[in-house]
Amino acid sequence: MYIELPKGVPTKLFCCTIQAGHVEVGIRGNPPYLNHDLTHPVKTDSSFWTIEDGEMHITLQKREKGKTWSSPIQGQGILDPYAADQEQKRLMLQRFQEENPGFDFSQAQFSGTCPDPRTFMGGIRSE
Repeated sequence: MYIELPKGVPTKLFCCTIQAGHVEVGIRGNPPYLNHDLTHPVKTDSSFWTIEDGEMHITLQKREKGKTWSSPIQGQGILDPYAADQEQKRLMLQRFQEENPGFDFSQAQFSGTCPDPRTFMGGIRSE
């Protein structure tokens, strides 16, 4: 997620709290100005935030690999069918690369509808 920050506030005063199902962004000593539930749970130990050029970058690690999110924030936006299909294909290629580290899938393409990477051929292997 990319959030434009208010100008004139020193970057070290901004804070972000990432919980399994919730995210908050604010200025220390004040109530959060973004306070939202997440669409799906995240791994808090692998999720993080940084500030670059006046913009907060929040990287959320999905708890369920291979799941396509329409939006990280509950009730905000939805993916159109084409974008959802493209994301599903990207996740499937990512799965193949993880399961077959010696192979190059950089030129691989799916034709037609991509299968669900969470269930295809036995599903995703958990660490």
